[in-house]
Amino acid sequence: MRPPLRIAILECDTPVENVDTKYRGYHGVFSLLLRESAKALGGSIDPETGLDLTRWDVVHAQEYPKLEDVDALLLTGSKHDSFENHPWILKLVEYTKKAIEDKRVKLLGICFGHQIIGRALGVKVGRSDAGWEIAVCDMDLTEPGKKLFGKDKLRIQQMHQDIVFSYPANVVPLGSSPRCAVQGMYLPNKFITVQGHPEFSEFIVTEIVNKRSKLGIFSKAFSEDALARAKLPHDGLDIAAVFLKFLLGEVE
Repeated sequence: MRPPLRIAILECDTPVENVDTKYRGYHGVFSLLLRESAKALGGSIDPETGLDLTRWDVVHAQEYPKLEDVDALLLTGSKHDSFENHPWILKLVEYTKKAIEDKRVKLLGICFGHQIIGRALGVKVGRSDAGWEIAVCDMDLTEPGKKLFGKDKLRIQQMHQDIVFSYPANVVPLGSSPRCAVQGMYLPNKFITVQGHPEFSEFIVTEIVNKRSKLGIFSKAFSEDALARAKLPHDGLDIAAVFLKFLLGEVE
């Protein structure tokens, strides 16, 4: 019997109020996604007993697991800027460097987490000149991306204005979009990252858009367009299933 897959979820932010109440943090959001994806795999891993999902507050408590105690790290999204030099972000970057150097531990990077992995590998991260990319958008896949995900393109929820500007050396490009050239990075047996949010649902995106609209961050027209696209079908569950297969060693 396979031992549980030990995934440390590094919470890089707290969700907006209604999302936090419903899911109890990003640990809850990702736990739901990963368990649903395990069900979709149909036997590769038990969705309950096969996953040991721990939560780590890297923003306030700044606590991290010992690398020898986990099989994988999942770096979540965040409203914070990955290029800032706040002490907790610098600590996260250094920890991520050590995890990348570790011969056993694998990583998953989502949005802010994708950018932190890029920063840990020495490439520029920062604000995009193209502005916000939000709600369900197409991600055009490279040939390796098509092979990895088994699709010609992905549809994924987005919520970002920061990007990774270029690919680190020896990293496989996974895809792009008109607003973001580096939509995903892949290093076999080490990490998979995506700029989008496979864990986001229509409910989560709607809550974020409405809050940012009230704050004046998004215009009324921009928000209305995003809310319409937040309802569209997307490949979040399939993306997470590939994440699990990667962590299980079923893909490199």
